[in-house]
Amino acid sequence: MNKLLSFMLGLGAGALVGAALVMLFAPMAGDDLVARLRQGWQDTLAEARKASEQRRAELEAELAAKRGQTPPRLPPGAAGR
Repeated sequence: MNKLLSFMLGLGAGALVGAALVMLFAPMAGDDLVARLRQGWQDTLAEARKASEQRRAELEAELAAKRGQTPPRLPPGAAGR
């Protein structure tokens, strides 16, 4: 547990130092960089949520099939994965 805590603290400190260096040496204005980073974060988060919802629906359908129940409807695009 102590090693995990040390690793997580080191990872967090490294991320902060890396973010500070990016802000200092980026070839664009700070506000523009922050806006691009924020938009990228929001896009990535939206994609992760969508993938999570699709995977959850797939797993629920698989569980229902194994239990012999009628599976819930899968969202569009989830069945082909």
